[in-house]
Amino acid sequence: MASTFSNLGFILMATGENSGTWGERTNVNLQRLDNAVGGVANITITGATTLAYSTNSDTTTYTEEAGRSAILVFSGSAGGTQTVTLPNIEKQYLVNNGSDSILTLTAGAGAATVNVAAGSKTLVYVDGSDEVIEGISATSPGGSDKQIQFNDNGSFGGITMGTAGQILSTDGTTASFTDPAGGGASWQAVETTSFTAVAGNGYFIDTTSTAITMTLPSSPSIGDFVAFIDYAGTFDTNSLTIGRNSENIQGSAADLTVSVERAANTLVYVDSTQGWLLTVK
Repeated sequence: MASTFSNLGFILMATGENSGTWGERTNVNLQRLDNAVGGVANITITGATTLAYSTNSDTTTYTEEAGRSAILVFSGSAGGTQTVTLPNIEKQYLVNNGSDSILTLTAGAGAATVNVAAGSKTLVYVDGSDEVIEGISATSPGGSDKQIQFNDNGSFGGITMGTAGQILSTDGTTASFTDPAGGGASWQAVETTSFTAVAGNGYFIDTTSTAITMTLPSSPSIGDFVAFIDYAGTFDTNSLTIGRNSENIQGSAADLTVSVERAANTLVYVDSTQGWLLTVK
């Protein structure tokens, strides 16, 4: 009975076969296994590339083949989009595209292929039926454009990192980094005279010498907020007036007077009916 071969091309010797060469074939199998589990193949892209791989090679001499390696490291400056054909077997690959080309990974005539951008890394697997499927991808950390990758029904999309203090939010369709609503205020230097507030800011207000008016931002949008704190504990002596700037405060078309010592609060804008609402009462 002749030898058969596994999915990874290991020689499956029949009972009593290969007398005198059994050891050499076993060593070939072990080397092929070692390459499939931890081998690194360095491949220079000059154009369309097919990775070498022999599925039915009964030999006593081991030959390293790129298509059997666990890790594929690509380099080269072919540019454009280049096709890389992987062996059509059940196998996964860690792909590091260090070339300047977009690599289209394919395993035959199947519809499913994976594109790997220049400078990107990805984990893919071949299902043995012409399909290449992406598992996990990440953009290169070398540039300034850092991204988080999300899988949406098999299609990966990137979200560019926001600025310090922002949070990740979604409208149900897309995700992005935004300023937090009702929190995360950007605190300003102590205010000692009347001023107009800016949405998203927090203010330490010192009324030691005189009463102060803080005028709320004009044309606010839902979620805009302004925070304030009685800096010196003197609101009970010289009060803080919050100027409504044509919008309602707590549903009333009137300015708000704060005369409680050490008062601190945040106003969040909701709509033209209720206007600015206090988060604590």
